Amino acid sequence: MDPIQPDKPTSEVTFAASSPVLSPAILACASLVLALAILRASSFVPDGPSLYIRLFSLVIAFFLRRKSTSHGNALLVVGPPDAGKTALLSMLVYKQTLPTQASMQTNSSILFLDGCKPMTVIDVPGHPRIRDQFKEHILNAKAVLFVVDASTVSRNGPAVAEYLHRVLSSITSLPPSHTPPSLVILAHKADLLKVGSVASGDAYQLAVNRVRTVLERELEKRRAAKSGAVDMEGLGDGGADNDDAGAGLGGLECSGPSGGVFRFAEWEGGEITFVGSNVKLWERLDVGDEKTGGGKGVSSLVDWLVALP
Repeated sequence: MDPIQPDKPTSEVTFAASSPVLSPAILACASLVLALAILRASSFVPDGPSLYIRLFSLVIAFFLRRKSTSHGNALLVVGPPDAGKTALLSMLVYKQTLPTQASMQTNSSILFLDGCKPMTVIDVPGHPRIRDQFKEHILNAKAVLFVVDASTVSRNGPAVAEYLHRVLSSITSLPPSHTPPSLVILAHKADLLKVGSVASGDAYQLAVNRVRTVLERELEKRRAAKSGAVDMEGLGDGGADNDDAGAGLGGLECSGPSGGVFRFAEWEGGEITFVGSNVKLWERLDVGDEKTGGGKGVSSLVDWLVALP
């Protein structure tokens, strides 16, 4: 979904080019060569190229390892269609919830929040034909935000779980030396739940409990299906590219008291956070303090984003 913004700049932004990737390595090598020249002139280092080659290799290896163990500064936003991703990002990025329209392309913006560095936001549409584009950005992700419509997850659970399975599989498939992104599952549209006289804070917890329960159940079915215990049919429809509903996907491994049964708290891929939220059309976010005035429905999400390492 794209925000409809009359007389407002588009959400697509142009980013300044980063410095050359090899600059730190080149500087390190230059410093190393200079230091060796000084030591050699003082007769502390023997003649011959072998020492230089070994030390040069160590510098390159150190640089590549340093690069591989880092992660990017992007917030990758994914989730099924109509989950409310773009309206949510409109509130965070533009400080107001704007009308949205269907989008079939990945959009990027810059997110500014008090208390944390600017963050690139990458919004990947949930349409089955293009949703796997999130894999192109997973290596640059500092965090992944998986948005779920809590008001419809009970009937859409298999399809939502199928998409989440793809995300979990991609995270666990990252190189061991790469720091995996933090993951939050957002139980969105909590205000649409029929909670009667339940207080708003309890409504968010109700949304979280519903999303967690449904997705745990559906992901456990998928884990059991992969092990051959049940048939994979009916466990989510990813469209033409659904890879037999994810029959070849891993990423659901758990270890803990449940004995391998899928539980978010026991997932081997890392910690998964659940947050409840909602936004309303034209609602404004207090730019001075995100926790006051409008935007109370995203305050817990803002806290999570600010606390990211």
